[in-house]
Amino acid sequence: MIEKGVDIVVVGGSAGCIPVISELIEALPYPFNFRVVVVVHRSKNVISELEQILALKRKEIIIKEPDDKEPIQKNCVYLAPQNYHLLIEATHAFCLDYSEPVFYSRPSIDVTFESIAEVYTEKTVAILLSGANGDGAKGMAAIIAKGGTGIVQDPSTAEYPAMPQLALEYNPEAEALPPSRIVTFMQTLNL
Repeated sequence: MIEKGVDIVVVGGSAGCIPVISELIEALPYPFNFRVVVVVHRSKNVISELEQILALKRKEIIIKEPDDKEPIQKNCVYLAPQNYHLLIEATHAFCLDYSEPVFYSRPSIDVTFESIAEVYTEKTVAILLSGANGDGAKGMAAIIAKGGTGIVQDPSTAEYPAMPQLALEYNPEAEALPPSRIVTFMQTLNL
């Protein structure tokens, strides 16, 4: 599946994705020699405790929302902030963007995936999980077009299957895996 090593893993999801993201965080090998970015649709009007919830899973891993222009580091899990699109600049620093929502969402999975595809090209792994709209499908296509790897939660295992189903329709070369196999895949990335 991956022949050239991994520089970054980007995970996207919406409704129903948090349990799988928690499993992925728990499964991360530590230390890990790649970057991790997580984009989850979250309401802009509700205080989110996602960062704190995930940090409880692995105290040795830094889990945080990045600041604008912050360099992206290995051994950290970055969460896209509520109400901002998260992009990666050519300098490998984050850029927070307040442009229009995509699929009614800010942050948008597509925006982040497309940005990462340009910077990390074939050394990118994109994972798309449960959700109720089509966000992420085009971004995954951009990553695959640059030689990266696309993994989609098997829609039959997703609480909300629309997002993974649309991603698979748009990206037939992506691999559909149940959460347990995605976790196993994550555990092998440092090997």
